[in-house]
Amino acid sequence: MVQKTFERQTHGEVELDLCFSCHSIWFDDFESVQITPGGIIELFKLIHEHRDDQRFPLRDPLNCPRCNEKLLHGLDLAKAGGRFNYHRCLQKHGRFTTFAQFMIEKGFIRQLTAAEISELSVRIGVVHCTGCGAPIDIRRDHACGHCRSPIAILDSEAVEQALARYQQAEVKRQTPNMEALADAIVMREKEHSRGQREKKSTSLENIDVGDLIVSGVEMLWKLIRH
Repeated sequence: MVQKTFERQTHGEVELDLCFSCHSIWFDDFESVQITPGGIIELFKLIHEHRDDQRFPLRDPLNCPRCNEKLLHGLDLAKAGGRFNYHRCLQKHGRFTTFAQFMIEKGFIRQLTAAEISELSVRIGVVHCTGCGAPIDIRRDHACGHCRSPIAILDSEAVEQALARYQQAEVKRQTPNMEALADAIVMREKEHSRGQREKKSTSLENIDVGDLIVSGVEMLWKLIRH
């Protein structure tokens, strides 16, 4: 695996382990939800750049890279993409997921409906699972018999919607909330005034209006920096 860093939601960076040979990602703890919207877009671009790399089958069984214990298969539900699967460490060291399942989780891939699968089965008999690469005869199966992943497709419309959603979220994340900033400044000045009154060292008339500017610049810098 190779290590790549992406911006973290709060501060700092998230370091992910990527394997382009088996098209998979190892997430420590909750790194999957800690990546910023912009980081998710960067990861999607990286996956796209390696879309044509030779793909090797996953090891069976899969073991945790931290403790070497067997990983447990799990299923979850994403709002945008539907059901996705992964393999997690029972010792909570992290989880292993394929590129395709990560893109389902983040809404870049949508799952086919039963009607779409039936229509596709007329023209295509066998497809490869997006989760493990195993063949699926869609004339009789609507999910992978090996890892139980549902049949999914990389839909251009789904990709465009996901990219737009993450781009908007990234812009919002980087744009300072001016209402919150104003409220914070007012609250800070109220606390400052109360402290001045309690100390009886100054009166309300003597409060320097410049404090609002200094406080505003300081808080705005903190918002932009984070």
